[in-house]
Amino acid sequence: MSFKVAIIGAGSVGFTKRLVMDLFKVPEFAGIEIALTDINAHNLDMIRQIIEKIVAVNNLPARVTATTDRRSALEGARYILSCVRVGGLEAFATDIDIPLKYGVDQCVGDTICAGGIMYGQRNIPVILDFCRDIREVAEEGALFLNYANPMAMNTWAALKYGGVETVGLCHGVQHGAEQIAKVLGVKDEELDYVCSGINHQTWYIDIRVNGRRVEREELIAAFERHPVYSRQEKLRIDVLKRFGVYSTESNGHLSEYLPWYRKRPEEIGKWIDLSDWIHGETGGYLRHCTEMRNWFETDFPKFLEDAGRPLSEHKRTSEHASWIIEARETGRVYRGHFNVRNGGVVTNLPDDAIVESPGFVDRFGINMVEGITLPLACAATCSASISVQRMAVEAAVSGDIELLKLAMLHDPLVGAVCTPEEVWSMVDEMVVAQARWLPQYADAVPAARQRLAGSKAATREWQGAARQKVRTVEELRQRTGA
Repeated sequence: MSFKVAIIGAGSVGFTKRLVMDLFKVPEFAGIEIALTDINAHNLDMIRQIIEKIVAVNNLPARVTATTDRRSALEGARYILSCVRVGGLEAFATDIDIPLKYGVDQCVGDTICAGGIMYGQRNIPVILDFCRDIREVAEEGALFLNYANPMAMNTWAALKYGGVETVGLCHGVQHGAEQIAKVLGVKDEELDYVCSGINHQTWYIDIRVNGRRVEREELIAAFERHPVYSRQEKLRIDVLKRFGVYSTESNGHLSEYLPWYRKRPEEIGKWIDLSDWIHGETGGYLRHCTEMRNWFETDFPKFLEDAGRPLSEHKRTSEHASWIIEARETGRVYRGHFNVRNGGVVTNLPDDAIVESPGFVDRFGINMVEGITLPLACAATCSASISVQRMAVEAAVSGDIELLKLAMLHDPLVGAVCTPEEVWSMVDEMVVAQARWLPQYADAVPAARQRLAGSKAATREWQGAARQKVRTVEELRQRTGA
């Protein structure tokens, strides 16, 4: 087969490598074109070298191109994947550090909460630029596969305002299912499940092992006796006990989407685990991303050498992209969990929301299972976030700073921690700090800066309840034995 796959934000080197190797594991895709594009020419050159080496070592007839000219990369593409982080780690640091001044302690800050809302303000205008280019130069009927966070907001904007067929893709459902299989002591292929909700707040509402339904009490007992997860997933287990269903997201992710576990600094330590960033550490994902960037920059020759291994040694991952493309191109049916506009997929969530729910893919495209009803507590939690997402999307498109403040005010964790005056001041400070990535707010920045000068909102210099220092490359090597 011969078609073009474009990857925007291909400078996310490790993730891009994984996606491309998955595509090359499909025998029919040996001769496709991979078009890599990124605004960072340095990172783009690194991933180009890696992908070209994979192609050469495996004697593939595939074509690889790399360019900072996005429209050139998108020209004639049938599939477009986005892995972008607008503002990079510099903007990400302000997503974490400024809210901390106002008492908002986040682990990740890329979905909702203060950081996720601002991340969406930076990403959405760029996502709509991508959609314009796709409409104008990509192959007719091209599919836009969005991997970038905040997943729901980006996908919502692309579908409502971008005019392009879009699906949002995440791996949280797969990873949570792997945990469930481990605690139950079964193989992955013996486990089946229905998982539904919104991205990063998706719920395993039906779990079966070889056709036998797994009940709540059995799952709780399995997690509580597990020697690792009983310690690392304390918050998720508590939610499981209270809601009756397990959530897809990690301990750290879930903790910042809810108003109950991170609102009091002295309580945070009870619910998190510091064995790895993902279990709740303050600014954990920012630290992890910083360490990985530094390590990759230092050890790039080793990563390039690793790319010389034959594809036969690569186990195809559970990332949805290659499976969706394979199903659409070959007709081999694939079942997964996808982010799409609701429209009746989940009966007790708003129709305009972006839901993550089961679907099947074949030559006719992505076909969602309709009529799923969430448990009431799950629907209530999702609905609170959906309201925030809806306001945040409209604010990002219109540049309405007052609507942005209202979105922030209604965020579950921000609202549990901050007064309205503090929210207004925090948003002003974040908009001023991130002004170079927020063109839609250009007219609002001078007034925001002026308000900040006279703000009486209380702030503090604080590193959060559980912050850890960025490790050196040498420390990372010692820890992993690499």
